[in-house]
Amino acid sequence: MSARTCVPELDQWLAPRWSRGGAALARSAPSRGSKSHLPLLPAAAIRVPERLSAQLALVFPSAAPQLFVHEGARQALERRLKAACPGRPVVLSITDNRHSIISHSLKNNVLHARVHHMFLDAPPRVIDALVRYVARDDREASQIVGQYIEANGARLARRRPRAIPLVARGNHHDLLSIFNDLNQKYFGGSCHALITWGRRTRRENREPRRAIKLGSYSSLERLIRIHPVLDRAWVPRYFVAYVVYHEMLHHMIPSARGNARQASSNIASAKGQIARRVLHPPEFLEREREFRNYDRALEWERRHITRLLRASG
Repeated sequence: MSARTCVPELDQWLAPRWSRGGAALARSAPSRGSKSHLPLLPAAAIRVPERLSAQLALVFPSAAPQLFVHEGARQALERRLKAACPGRPVVLSITDNRHSIISHSLKNNVLHARVHHMFLDAPPRVIDALVRYVARDDREASQIVGQYIEANGARLARRRPRAIPLVARGNHHDLLSIFNDLNQKYFGGSCHALITWGRRTRRENREPRRAIKLGSYSSLERLIRIHPVLDRAWVPRYFVAYVVYHEMLHHMIPSARGNARQASSNIASAKGQIARRVLHPPEFLEREREFRNYDRALEWERRHITRLLRASG
């Protein structure tokens, strides 16, 4: 049930991460039915996929899709940034990164900016806002930049989902059986997500764990992962079912604008509470309470969270 912390203005659908060394904008999928009133201009950067490049008999140094950037457009944008930062050198890089749309950092008094290629052919109004945002962290400019990113979401490259083995049958709980029961009872068999136990990882830091992700959902993979700490004889089936049900809701009910990582996590804290995010739409919270053992599951978690944290070690 988690999402990145958001900052003002862009926090309704972006997840900017701020630090003194840099800033980044991460986007979520555009809301359904959104329309852009910005003019469409010819692209100043093109992406050539691996298959197409093979058909053209071109030789590339890697198997990843290649990005070809109009150097004149890049230099023009770099000059705009230099003009907005007098006395400070600027190095502009154009990327095809779908998570970090805009980032910048200051190193040895040199401003290093990384900008998605969609901005090379952006309208003048958007370019002005981009420059103000990078140079001065202008809040009004962030709104304009955010709207442009949302309107051009189709230009963000999609990562190819990784092929991972699905292990649903545990030593004590069968996730697929639980999933199928919930699917028929609460969703009429219409939930078509995948489910697996997550992989147990070793922790180098031996300090007591303070939080744990009991479940997560990836919309890119349509995959629900459940933490293996729940595959214990002393963990009741109804609690495992509650965690699975919550992640199934994430598949069935898209998050509100702002879930930038395309994943949600069921996080149990040391105080025994499931972390709640404002990004859960009202419909999600209402449907969650329909779970038969909703109150019982939360009470069980409150009483056993310390034991779960110790067992996850």
